[in-house]
Amino acid sequence: MIKKILIANRGEIAVRIVRACAEMDIKSVAIYSDADRHALHVKKADEAYNLGPDPIGGYLNAHRIVNLAVAAGCDALHPGYGFLSENPLLAEICARRGITFIGPSAEVIRKMGDKTAARQAMIAAKVPVIPGTENNLRDLDEALDVARQVGYPVMLKATSGGGGRGIRRCGSEEELRKNYERVVSEATKAFGSAEVFLEKCIDNPKHIEVQIIGDSRGKVVHLFERDCSIQRRHQKLIEIAPSPQLTEKQRETVCKLAVRAAKAVGYENAGTVEFLLDRDGSFYFMEMNTRLQVEHTITETITGIDIVQEQILVASGAPLSFKQNEIQKRGFAIQFRINAEDPKNDFLPNFGKITRYYAAGGPGVRTDAAIYTGYEFPPYYDSMCAKLTVWALSWQQVMARARRALKDVGLHGVKTTKPFYLEILGSPEFQSGNFNTGFVESHPELINYSIRRPPAELAAAIAAAVVMHHGL
Repeated sequence: MIKKILIANRGEIAVRIVRACAEMDIKSVAIYSDADRHALHVKKADEAYNLGPDPIGGYLNAHRIVNLAVAAGCDALHPGYGFLSENPLLAEICARRGITFIGPSAEVIRKMGDKTAARQAMIAAKVPVIPGTENNLRDLDEALDVARQVGYPVMLKATSGGGGRGIRRCGSEEELRKNYERVVSEATKAFGSAEVFLEKCIDNPKHIEVQIIGDSRGKVVHLFERDCSIQRRHQKLIEIAPSPQLTEKQRETVCKLAVRAAKAVGYENAGTVEFLLDRDGSFYFMEMNTRLQVEHTITETITGIDIVQEQILVASGAPLSFKQNEIQKRGFAIQFRINAEDPKNDFLPNFGKITRYYAAGGPGVRTDAAIYTGYEFPPYYDSMCAKLTVWALSWQQVMARARRALKDVGLHGVKTTKPFYLEILGSPEFQSGNFNTGFVESHPELINYSIRRPPAELAAAIAAAVVMHHGL
């Protein structure tokens, strides 16, 4: 059994892993930059080591991180998400130094991180993929030729991309010509690779992903699906499990496809297979995330399975602790990414000091965060302050509870996306459980939120406040 884990990450996901370790009686080791010296994961872990003044570079130095793990007496490393979590180099160095990497093998990470290699693997496994190129594009002329074959609009994507970067929608030949060099440049700068490929664009699909987990004995199971359709510029905002938009037949289909995809590449540990659901009801493989997802909390909530602990058990060589027919889903869970962003100012990041903070509570409410009152929110990292997860038995009940829980959150000192989420919850389209990836862009009025009170009621409230102020 694993005895001591270095957590190669920061923020709420590092705190989440520390808590899993504590329940399993495993020692946890945190790493931090100077900017993170007062971070909660540093306070919570059993041990913590400084990476130096560079706020980003330290978290991206795979050799130094593994050296730290060895020096601290760790026998395992958990990459969390982001940073080096999908970099095969980290897994390779761990293997060479005798450190258990809590995730899939470097070979699988490399294959599934290469979008064209992943497409080829899925085609071989008879998992449907979006029409497009099977290999990387040679040049603009090939891109134009493929686009004519599949028809516009098309998506030009970085082969090693992720997180919504290195991707452009091209609605015409003119746009493809204009965007080709841009995407190549973005891919080179962001991912160190100039390789790009092209797919048919599926306008406003539903974004459905399936949580899978496999062990070293070849057993792979799914933990049902999540709906990630509420997003902005390819960045997820709200996630739901299970999807309120799928029939049971569709659910069975997409979950089976995900397990088939994972088995086809010999997948071990936790991962997510992402699909697009077209208007005609067709599922298309999009990508596979070879790590723990931000939104794993909603899957844990509806199934009762601790995915992080299961990751650790599987990495230690243990078989999965459950069979497929033993996994049951119950109710609905919604996760809100409460980001330090100003929705009224094009979602501009809004970092600063948290002057007052208290988490939501009550039945069916979970908060994952690494902030506290007095915490200085650093500008170097992701803008997420907290993840609010809400559960209830029915779709209508979970929305009512979500509204209450969001209002319960007290987060002052920075502007956040909380008011925007309350507006989304009030949207009839969202309430009906019928939405797609174009929801946010097609509802600009939701950003222009205000205190919506009838004029007469508002006037009376103002008059009463004036009377109280003057003591009349």
